[in-house]
Parts: sequence; C-alpha cells; structure tokens
Amino acid sequence: MPTPHALPYGIKLVPDGTPWIVLLGTNKLAAVNPDTLRITEYVIPHEDARPRRLEISSDNRIWYADYGRGTLGLYYPEKKSFKEWSLTAGKPSRPYGMAMDGQGHVWVVETGMSPNLFVGFDTQAEKIFSITAIPSGGGTVRHMHYHVATENTWFGTDKENSRPRASGRYWID
Repeated sequence: MPTPHALPYGIKLVPDGTPWIVLLGTNKLAAVNPDTLRITEYVIPHEDARPRRLEISSDNRIWYADYGRGTLGLYYPEKKSFKEWSLTAGKPSRPYGMAMDGQGHVWVVETGMSPNLFVGFDTQAEKIFSITAIPSGGGTVRHMHYHVATENTWFGTDKENSRPRASGRYWID
C-alpha cells in the first residue's frame, strides 16, 4: 500500500473488474488497476474518517460506512467527489457491516447502539427509509450479504447469549 500501515479491507469489484478497497486505519479508499496492479488512493476529506466497509451501486458509485464519524459516505469516481450523510445516532453509531440490495438500497448496521440498528438508505432519493432494531442486540455486525435469489440480507453478529451450551460455551446469535 502507498500509505504506510494502511490495511486493505472491505474489498469489492466494480463491473469492469476494478477492485475498490477501504484502507483500514486511514481516511482513504483505493482502487487497483487490474492490468497494471497500480494502486490509486482517494482521500476522504475528513482527517478523522475511518471507513470499514464499502458497497458499489449499479452506476459504479462507491458507498462506504465511516465507523469513526458515524456517517454513510459516497464517492463518485467520475466526478472525483465525496458526499456524506449522518446516520441516525451520529458519531456514536459506529457503522460497520454493509450490503446493497436488489433495488439499489444500501443497508448498514449501526454497531455502537444497543441494540444494533439495521438502517436502510435509498441511494436514489438519498435518504434513510428504514430503521430496525436487531432483536438479539447484535453486539457487532461485521459482515453482511444480500442473497439475490431470496431477496434476503444475511448477517452474523458477535453477540454472546447468556444460555450456556452443554460444553459450557455460549450460544452465538
């Protein structure tokens, strides 16, 4: 990575095969030219931004969850510009897991809240349209996946339940 100590994280491909990456521990996104393997970094215009995950809409816009600032961000590669929206709880929301559904909505989980909040964002209207508390509380939702065939979004949590198994370990919701 061109930036020292940056950790590639949250990798997704745009339709032309270009990988886009969150550079964990920085305020940057990056793209890798698949032919030359040249890495180009894009600086989110906030020093304290700390993106974790990203999704790519059908129009090749790059959406990212800013864990450090509690925002949902958008990078327009063609315009080379950024736009952001505060999530429901603002900075304490700590958004992490993300998924893009079949209608082009971004889903992000606010993991700083208890219970975690499953938030839907309409990328065309550019507004939040759904907020749902995760019944188990959630703990932290790190990974999400939209399953096209069933139109369901799957995610796992790292929330431990208080009911012990026979082995003495705990159930994981």
